[in-house]
Amino acid sequence: MTIATQSLTLEEFLQLPDTKPASEFINREIIQKPMPQGEHSRLQFKFCAAVNEVAEPQKIAVAFPELRCSFGGDSIIPDVSVFRWERIPLTPAGKIANRFEIHPDWSIEILSPDQSQTKVLGNLLHCSKHGTELGWLIEPKDESILAIFPGQRVQLLRGTDVLPVLKGITLELTVEQVFSWLKL
Repeated sequence: MTIATQSLTLEEFLQLPDTKPASEFINREIIQKPMPQGEHSRLQFKFCAAVNEVAEPQKIAVAFPELRCSFGGDSIIPDVSVFRWERIPLTPAGKIANRFEIHPDWSIEILSPDQSQTKVLGNLLHCSKHGTELGWLIEPKDESILAIFPGQRVQLLRGTDVLPVLKGITLELTVEQVFSWLKL
């Protein structure tokens, strides 16, 4: 669901009550995300666990599910946002901040059956434009992953292709391995 709000600012949007499922603020429009389903939830969980297992103990990076990131005039909620350790916003007491007003270093979107690929790719390109080092658009239907690199270069990956990850994270995954997470 999209609500046109040409007069609403990002700060005004952030003051609105949260919705379920969450809403994003993109190009001055409020867009409610679809409710995650089984494949989506499983891929999101497994990916966060895989990244955090290798990156968090070494204080390299942390993967966050469904984290609101507000930057560049928009407020988006990637399915997974990975932040390098030194870029994680903290409170004066040293705790993780509630508001992340910066772009993620790595942004992952998992396409849901009723989601617009163009809209989701648009979020990843917005991230890339504002400094995100790497983006993934995971397409469960055809078991492919689009990788988005700096300069908004896009690469289609399938099957045994090794997936790019953030520099410094020792994680080697193929497209096949990611989609094998869906089999129990």
